[in-house]
Amino acid sequence: MREAEEIAQGSPVGACRLGRGFLELRIEEAVPDLDRPLVLMCGGGTRSLFAAEDLERMGYHRLYSVVGGFARWKAEGLPFDVPPRIDPNQRERYSRHLAIPEVGEAGQIRLLNSKVLLIGAGGLGSPAAFYLAAAGVGTLGLVDHDVVDRSNLQRQILHTDARVGSSKVASARHTLEALNPSVEVRTIEARLASENVEEILGGYDVVVDGSDNFPTRYLVNDACVKLGLPCAHGAVYRFEGQATVFWPGYPKQRGPCYRCIYPEPPPAELAPSCAEAGVLGVLPGVIGLIQAVETIKLLLDLGEPLIGRLLCYDALRGRFTELELARNPQCAYCGEHAIFPGYIDYEQFCSRAG
Repeated sequence: MREAEEIAQGSPVGACRLGRGFLELRIEEAVPDLDRPLVLMCGGGTRSLFAAEDLERMGYHRLYSVVGGFARWKAEGLPFDVPPRIDPNQRERYSRHLAIPEVGEAGQIRLLNSKVLLIGAGGLGSPAAFYLAAAGVGTLGLVDHDVVDRSNLQRQILHTDARVGSSKVASARHTLEALNPSVEVRTIEARLASENVEEILGGYDVVVDGSDNFPTRYLVNDACVKLGLPCAHGAVYRFEGQATVFWPGYPKQRGPCYRCIYPEPPPAELAPSCAEAGVLGVLPGVIGLIQAVETIKLLLDLGEPLIGRLLCYDALRGRFTELELARNPQCAYCGEHAIFPGYIDYEQFCSRAG
């Protein structure tokens, strides 16, 4: 029942650090069961008694106040820990996150300690990286082997006209570090391949797939399945976009992988690239931000991620449609008894569809 500056000095291990000032606002979400025993502790044992009276009026009835409070707890050598702290600059920067009970200081610290890998620093990767950096995701990896082209600037907002011809990952790093200097931006200027994919993806918490070609999508899927990583997937085409999360290993529900939905790529004439078909410049912003939202939900274990659901956006109609995605129990990569079959020649695999 102590305030933030007191809690920062230590609390019993495993304690729910609600703070006295927001107790009545947050207790029902933290402890929805009115019959659950609650042990209340303040600095010396007085505030916890008053807090118990307030909680009793709210319907809680198995209430205990620790005599002597945390001062006695600490003096008797009982276990406590000091929570990680956010420095004053971070407290100011992330103040709107800290005000949300579902995020708060603990959630922000989780974001600061998280690592996200973005496949592509283009149309989808740009808005996703921008907002993940702004949100305080501590480490962002960017994989792209391309250079900035003037035709990119209609939608790839990480880059500027002055950087045309320069490395995309270098350009992206310059932008993201200017936005949030505390974020570590790792640049991988390479083409993903079977030989390097596990080395590049290893150590990250979430992969954001903003690739624009089928060989990379299948390769990223296969590596994520093998490594047990969630993949926030997005794709755009002219006025339409879609987003989902592929994570067959999700502990709360088993969803499909990319191969469950697309066992084989479509023929090239049915899936033209953005260069061939065009894309509305603002559309990747919508889908990329959905990928960023899903990534933060995964990192903080919040809400219901888009696992087993495909969110489709029709910009011309201004309409979202949700489709249910079923996992294929016979999938060679994520099926019930699947043994990882290894990486393949993805270029040849995708070219066969023609």
